[in-house]
Amino acid sequence: MNVTLRQLRVFLAIARTGNFSRAGNAIGLTQPAVSRSIGELEAQLGLRLLDRTTREVVLTDAGQTLMARIGRVVEELDQALTDVTGLVQSRAGKVRVASSPTLSANLMPECIASCAQMAPGIQLILLDRIQQDVLTSVRNGEVDFGVVIEPISAQDLHGETIMLDPFVLVAPSGHALLRTKRVRWSALHGEPLVLLDHASGSRRLIDEALALHQATCPVTQELGHPTTVFRMVEAGLGVSIMPALSVPATGLPGLQVRPLTPTFKRRIMLVRRHNRALAPLGLYVWKLIQARFKP
Repeated sequence: MNVTLRQLRVFLAIARTGNFSRAGNAIGLTQPAVSRSIGELEAQLGLRLLDRTTREVVLTDAGQTLMARIGRVVEELDQALTDVTGLVQSRAGKVRVASSPTLSANLMPECIASCAQMAPGIQLILLDRIQQDVLTSVRNGEVDFGVVIEPISAQDLHGETIMLDPFVLVAPSGHALLRTKRVRWSALHGEPLVLLDHASGSRRLIDEALALHQATCPVTQELGHPTTVFRMVEAGLGVSIMPALSVPATGLPGLQVRPLTPTFKRRIMLVRRHNRALAPLGLYVWKLIQARFKP
C-alpha cells in the first residue's frame, strides 16, 4: 500500500470543509489536484471514503473511521516536523565528528572555533582517533561524520574533498638534501627515514610516492604522532616525509622543511555513511567546514 502524506492531508481537508474547492484553498491545491489525490487514496485503500453529490461531500462509514484515526496522527507528525525545523533554525544541539590525530591538531581547532562563533548553540564534540577507527565510528553511527585522509577503500561511505595537502621533506639543519629549495623524490633514495606508521592515512600515500619515484629507503622508526617523528629527526635518526599540515606554522627548532617535487598531495575529506542523510545539525556543520576551506 502506497498511501502518501499528501493524500491524507487532502482527505482531512475535505472532511473538515465538506467541499473540494474549499479544501483546495485551505491546502494550496487546485480542485482537479484535490480530486486526483482522493481518487488515488481510495484506489490504494480499495474503499470509497466520500459520497459526492452536486451540493455536498459526505464521509462514508470507512471515511468516518479513517478521519477518527488519522486526524491526531497527522497533527503529531506536523508537530514533529515543526520541532525538527525549529531545531535547525535555533542551531542548538550536539554534533559528533571524528578525525585522525594530525587533522585533529592542525585542522579541527579552526573548525571548532568557527562553529562556536557562527552557531554558539551547537556543541561540536571531537573524537581524536587513528584513521581506521575514524572510519569505523562513521560506519557504526557513533559520529555524524569524519574527517580523514582519502581512504583506500570505502565504497560504503560518501566523501567530499575539502583541501589538498602536499608532502614535504623534514630534515636536520645542515643536511645535504637542504642545499636546494626543492627536493626531488628520487634524491631520497638510500636515505634513512623516520615515518608515520601504517595506522596513519598518510603512510600508504608516502609509500606509493617513494615506489613511483624508485626511491628505496630504510625506515629506522615508524611512529604514531608527528611530534615524535620530529624529535627523532632532530636526534639524527633520519629524515622524514610529512604532510605540510603537520608542520607547525612557527617552524621546527633545529629542523628545516623543503617542498618535494614532483608535488604529491593527499586529499583531506569529509566522510559520512553512503545513502544516509545527515541530521540537520550535522549537515549544517558539514557545510560550515566545507565553506571554511573553500578556495
